[in-house]
Amino acid sequence: MNGGASVLDAAFAALADPTRRAILSTLAQGDATVSELAAPFAMSLPAVSKHLKVLEASGLISRTRSAQFRPCHLERAVLDEVDDWIQEHRKVWDERLDKLDEHLKNLQRGEEGRDGK
Repeated sequence: MNGGASVLDAAFAALADPTRRAILSTLAQGDATVSELAAPFAMSLPAVSKHLKVLEASGLISRTRSAQFRPCHLERAVLDEVDDWIQEHRKVWDERLDKLDEHLKNLQRGEEGRDGK
């Protein structure tokens, strides 16, 4: 597996969880501490920390040290890679759906011609 695929695999695995997606949405507003990120969730700080470790391992966030705080920061580069992959594949899917749509229209026109419509 190449490096790009493993980055995408880790990112998609991290994004599969709704709690992690919510954390990323919060971080899109700006850096935040673990306590700030944990506030909206009915879970313990260690549980939130586990989610943060998954996000950090995927490259979606980083943590810095600022005095006694370790604020989390959204790393947009990995999200850009995910977006690039989605956009690239969206083009293929759109082309295939357009071809299917045209094929179905042709079939429908053929049936209408036989029915005398």
